[in-house]
Amino acid sequence: MQKVFGFPALMSLLWLMLLWSPAAHAETLRCNGRATEVGDSRLTVLTNCGEPKLKDSFCAPVYVAPSPQPVPAPIAGLVAPCLQVEEWQYDRGPGNLTATVRFQYGRVQSITYSQPPS
Repeated sequence: MQKVFGFPALMSLLWLMLLWSPAAHAETLRCNGRATEVGDSRLTVLTNCGEPKLKDSFCAPVYVAPSPQPVPAPIAGLVAPCLQVEEWQYDRGPGNLTATVRFQYGRVQSITYSQPPS
């Protein structure tokens, strides 16, 4: 059996994938000594972290298997409405990454960290 990738090549590939990822994913966000986690409500996040620096709300398209295309707008409104998503951005101060908390159905779906916009 012929070896396709050696250990050094695999490690290099993993390292490149890590460097190219646009944001770091996390399970928790610490604010004022309290942890906010995936699954927490908006009220819990407000209590723990206060008002965010920025808030955004958008309607994410709904996909129906097996098609990779979103449901067309006229049909989506009648049959498969879009998914309401909210994103709150927290500026964690100089030298810290910006935290973005994404909500679906009123609960934290994900927490990501990225460089603050310049």
